Amino acid sequence: MEKLHAKKCRRVVLVPFPLQGHLNPMLDLANILHSRGFSITIVHTKFNFPNPADHPDFQYVPISDGISNWDISASNLVRLASTINTNCKDSFRKCLTQMMQQQQEEKQNDQVACIIYDFLMHFAETVANQMSLPSIIQRTSNAAALLAFCKLPRLRAEGYDCLQDSTSDELVPGLHPLRFKDLPTASMGSLDNFLQLIAVVCNTRTSSAIIWNTTDCLEHSSLTQLQEHYNVPFFTLGPMHKMALAKSSNLVIKDDNNCIEWLEKQAPHSVIYVSLGSIATLDQKELTEMAWGLANSDQPFLWVIRPGLGSGSEAHLPEAFQELTGDRGCIVKWAPQKDVLAHPAVGGFLSHCGWNSTLESISEGVPMICKPYFVDQKMNARYLSHEWGIGIELDEVMQRTDIAKAIRRILVEEEGSRMRQKVIALKEQIKHCIKEGGSSYNSLNKLVQFISSL
Repeated sequence: MEKLHAKKCRRVVLVPFPLQGHLNPMLDLANILHSRGFSITIVHTKFNFPNPADHPDFQYVPISDGISNWDISASNLVRLASTINTNCKDSFRKCLTQMMQQQQEEKQNDQVACIIYDFLMHFAETVANQMSLPSIIQRTSNAAALLAFCKLPRLRAEGYDCLQDSTSDELVPGLHPLRFKDLPTASMGSLDNFLQLIAVVCNTRTSSAIIWNTTDCLEHSSLTQLQEHYNVPFFTLGPMHKMALAKSSNLVIKDDNNCIEWLEKQAPHSVIYVSLGSIATLDQKELTEMAWGLANSDQPFLWVIRPGLGSGSEAHLPEAFQELTGDRGCIVKWAPQKDVLAHPAVGGFLSHCGWNSTLESISEGVPMICKPYFVDQKMNARYLSHEWGIGIELDEVMQRTDIAKAIRRILVEEEGSRMRQKVIALKEQIKHCIKEGGSSYNSLNKLVQFISSL
């Protein structure tokens, strides 16, 4: 089957949310669309502005955001999103106006076809609508998370106190297998402010479609339920990093590729890879428990300790830790995660369970140890451990004995072998989704046709 390309050279403007976990799938989408003939403009806040040299074929345009240090709190995504949507609307409108005027004056062929925006950047839809441009939402979290978000106002109306029940093991009505403790309310600041944000992000407004970084083989039920609710086309292109096959842009720190050389010396499926993403922090007690958990597991480990992971200016490992673990451990500031997970030496992934990391791990057939923190991570962890059966969830309070036990369960014991068989089966299903004739492949062709028809 011949790949479908844009009928003529048209430009797509993409507006990512300025955090690593949101930028990566947007850049993957940009690479996918560029490979199908579209010109790409990335409109990004000055805060966390990516390196244009990483994608020289794209046009990068900064917009002013008015973000202060007070806004950039890892524990308050709601405040950051609110600030951006308040401050960026006018600058985005000016940016688009200038872009379209320049195209008209220079008689450029790549006229703007549509605006694709991260679901948290809803100001972009408002501006697109004002300028009579079509807009499309990109969902960087999974379908199950959106189902849960949309359910919260109804739960509150039915008398459930989602904030008060945030430690409850009781199952949430209508959201199997989620418990109240898996919902994101406890970590999102004011519940009222969070519900206001949910009311916006659960509404498509005038947007004409939704693009998902997920697959039918993982989330058929959730996608079916949401499609019944939303009267717009769905395009499921996940995992986008497998569809794009291009590098992302690191906002944190450059990859340390020396860890790949270290992995080459390790036995197959023997290494636990530990990375808690680009935002989560550990206090000194948690860092110490993690260190001794790794040491006491007696298994090889690759541990990402990025700047800012510790609560102080830098992470302080326990005395004698590195002497005790020696060459059995490799510690880096940042790792090329996709390459690490694809390496045959890696047998497990101790993760914060962000959706990108979850998809990347499943796509390489690597079972997970789940240490979620906020937003959708607890929900992802629950699906990994209780729906797909490919993960072990740690208690909220980290204990070295629990960490060491979980690592050995994944790498050494029969339970880990069973999990590996399950996740490899999912990996094979995903490979089928993205190859010619698969659901993600077909969905991309439909998206290209859809944008070309706008």
